[in-house]
Amino acid sequence: MKTLDGIIVEAEFCPSPNFDNRPKNVKIDLFVIHAISLPEGNYNTQLIKDLFLNNLSPGNDKFLQSIENLKVSSHFLVTRSGNLIQFVPIHKRAWHAGKSIYQGRENCNDFSIGIELEGCDIEEFTSAQYKSLSNLISYISADLEINKENIVGHNEIAPGRKTDPGPYFNWELLKSML
Repeated sequence: MKTLDGIIVEAEFCPSPNFDNRPKNVKIDLFVIHAISLPEGNYNTQLIKDLFLNNLSPGNDKFLQSIENLKVSSHFLVTRSGNLIQFVPIHKRAWHAGKSIYQGRENCNDFSIGIELEGCDIEEFTSAQYKSLSNLISYISADLEINKENIVGHNEIAPGRKTDPGPYFNWELLKSML
C-alpha cells in the first residue's frame, strides 16, 4: 500500500464532507472496528456511501428515514468482497465513534482511525474482509507507528450504546493475520 496526502492510493476515494481537523499534538494510536449495513443485513454498498456523503435518499424505508440527516463518516469501509473505500484522509478526524471513551480518554474520534466492515451483528464477516482489514491495519500501524494491540470494537468504546462489530467478528483470526 501507499499513502498520498493521507489517502491510501489503492482505495476508492469518496471524499465525505463529514470530518474536521484533529486537535493539535494528538497522536493517532487507536483503530476502531465498526460494522454497517443499511438496513441491517442488507449489503448495498451504495447506501453506505450515500450516508457518509450526505446523499441518502430513504424513500419509504422507515429505518433509512431515521438516519437520513445524520452527519457521520468513517476513514474506511471494507466491503463484503474486500474492496477498500476511503472517505476521510487519515490525518483528519472522521465522525465515526460518537460519545466514546478508551482508557480514560474521551472522544475517540480525536485519536483513532475508524474502519467500517460491511456487515452486521448477526452474520459472519468474509475472509476477503479479514484479509483487507489486516493488510490495512498492518500498513497504517507501520506508517503511523500505532501499536497493533490498540484495536477495539465500537462496542468497547461506547458500551451500552453500540454493539458492533458484534459477536460474529473473529478477533482471534484478525490478530493471527497481523
